[in-house]
Amino acid sequence: MTQAEIKALFTQMTLAEKIGQLTQLPGHFYSNDGEITGPIAELGISEEIVHQCGSTLGISGAAEVMRVQKEYLAKSRLKIPLLFMADVVHGYRTIFPIPLAMGASWNLELAQESARVAAAEADVAGVHVTFAPMVDLVRDPRWGRVMESTGEDSYLNEMFAQAMVRGFQGEHLESGRVAACVKHFAAYGAAEAGRDYNTVDMSRLMLRNQYLPAYKAAIDAGVKLIMTSFNTVEGVPATVNRWLLRDLLRKEWHFEGTVISDYTSLAEVVNHGLASDLKDVAELGLNAGLDIEMSSPSYVKYLAQLVDAGKVRLADIDEAVMRVLTLKNELGLFENPYRGANVELESKLHFSAEHQAVALAQAEESLVLLKNESNILPLSKEKKVILIGPKATARDHIGAWCWKGDKRETPTIEEALLPYFPNMKTVEATTMDEDIGIADAVAQAKDVDVIILAIGEKRSFSGEARSKADITLTDMQLRLITALKQLNKPMIALVMNGRPLDLHGVIEHVDALMVCWHAGTQAAKAIAKTLMGMSVPSGKLSMTFPHSVGQIPVYYNALNTGRPLKNFAPVVGYSEDYLSKYLDIPNAPRYPFGFGLSYTTFAYSDITLSKAAFSKGESITASLTVTNTGNFAGKEVVQLYIRDCVASVSRPVKELKGFQKIFLAVGESKELHFTINEEMLRYYHADESFSSDAGDFTLFIGTSSDDDARKIDFSLV
Repeated sequence: MTQAEIKALFTQMTLAEKIGQLTQLPGHFYSNDGEITGPIAELGISEEIVHQCGSTLGISGAAEVMRVQKEYLAKSRLKIPLLFMADVVHGYRTIFPIPLAMGASWNLELAQESARVAAAEADVAGVHVTFAPMVDLVRDPRWGRVMESTGEDSYLNEMFAQAMVRGFQGEHLESGRVAACVKHFAAYGAAEAGRDYNTVDMSRLMLRNQYLPAYKAAIDAGVKLIMTSFNTVEGVPATVNRWLLRDLLRKEWHFEGTVISDYTSLAEVVNHGLASDLKDVAELGLNAGLDIEMSSPSYVKYLAQLVDAGKVRLADIDEAVMRVLTLKNELGLFENPYRGANVELESKLHFSAEHQAVALAQAEESLVLLKNESNILPLSKEKKVILIGPKATARDHIGAWCWKGDKRETPTIEEALLPYFPNMKTVEATTMDEDIGIADAVAQAKDVDVIILAIGEKRSFSGEARSKADITLTDMQLRLITALKQLNKPMIALVMNGRPLDLHGVIEHVDALMVCWHAGTQAAKAIAKTLMGMSVPSGKLSMTFPHSVGQIPVYYNALNTGRPLKNFAPVVGYSEDYLSKYLDIPNAPRYPFGFGLSYTTFAYSDITLSKAAFSKGESITASLTVTNTGNFAGKEVVQLYIRDCVASVSRPVKELKGFQKIFLAVGESKELHFTINEEMLRYYHADESFSSDAGDFTLFIGTSSDDDARKIDFSLV
């Protein structure tokens, strides 16, 4: 439709039909039973209202989508198609590694391709919008939804946000693509105590400098929708936060797309204490700039009354409705209400060999090798091995947001390793009597060369509403490792996890440790290939692993404090005993952001600069040479960090400002160049202005955020 035709359609709409477009109901409202019972009756929603609502979530499958759309249109006066939305987070039918693992790949091209594949599979199943990517910055691994984020760094999250949006949406929402909905706006990842849905309270500076940039990056990439978060921002729930939705999103960032609440988050404003009932909630939401209410009935029940009472402007409703109609038009739904849905293509595309190959490549690059003493890895086929642990025969590698994934199609680690070790023994060590299971594992491991431990978290231990205060492995797994250590045999730990863990009881006992995450339908094959050296690990942590839970939040780009333990500048009259530190644990994390080992080694030359100072409008180039000095061809993530030495507000000790993932053959060298311009040095000041300061800066290029071996100073004049 042309814009004129959309406006002509809009002029025919009644107020009730307009409000319907601003309401989203779960898929069970469109079930086949045809009875207005259960949740429909409880919410006081009539069948007429159900068939005026503009979108639904959780329905998929080409046949089902076409059935629902056909029945919906038959009862629609103006034949405005229903919009189908769903959580396609890290794959639809073919499941990719969880986003935190994708972040650890530091491979933007693979992430974009993974999103393209997910979009293609969702599109043929009739899905129009995916509630992804989640770009929340997270510094607390206790939060269950950390698995859905790409980590703790603003810049890295920005890059992945844009890659995922491009992968989902393509250039112009062409065939095989879906509209993306970035979430959760804003700062959901900073929930206090790592407890889901909890309060968020932070300074405006922290919000602007660290937590908001990834949302803005997604908008710059053309994302079509934004989902509000459950939490408060400066005491006001994000879903009714006028500053967030109108001042920042619309006026400052010029976002023209659709804003949708999270599941019942608008109704939950009553629990936050800002409204006494759903009528108040509807007024707050619409006036704040919320377009679509998801899964609660405030809008459909009360907006018309609020218009009559003069508490809600009809013009604001009209603007919101036009945004929804525009989205439907951009998706081509007026020309083809059954856009994408294709039963025949479903069977061909879903879980196809081509898509599984992408999942395998993504899984391989997501694995992070944290320890490899005496180069025990990769393994030789001549070794006599035993596979032990609760994850040995598990199929739950597909993670928490695997909506249409089928774990029955996911190979186990045992199945993936048997082709290489046909005589391998496997002990799950998960008997009802743990002591018997552990004793059996020890007995069977006495005559092997190497013990492979398959350990970690169940996928149900991470995800929404899956926060944990204790992020160590289970007591049974720790006792199993301690018992096996007594055999004095080499041990390799494969850790399947949805969050950074406290790895006490593991690290000190094993010879090699690889974080495998929940890496999707091809996880086991990727793990096996990597253990055998057919794939060389190249992942780097996108989130810090703490020394213990008592450090949390612990992250690399912290402010320096007046008495830092590291690089303390002595102050007259103060003892070095009085520094910012713990008495019982180190300040340093167990493994820092950006850390990850390889089977090969890389040598870095010193950094050179094209010049030592530059001014606004200019740039400088930092150069260095990286050489593969080991015995395996492999990939290295070369990371660039900058520290602003003197600023108008306290600044982080360093910030990631660039990276390159490069492949080097054995003995190969490559000269790398990084451009530094004035825009990279800007930040938000106390008055919320965004600019850089002239002065001195330090540039670091290395293998992780903790690598200070190479640094060089420059100035902005």
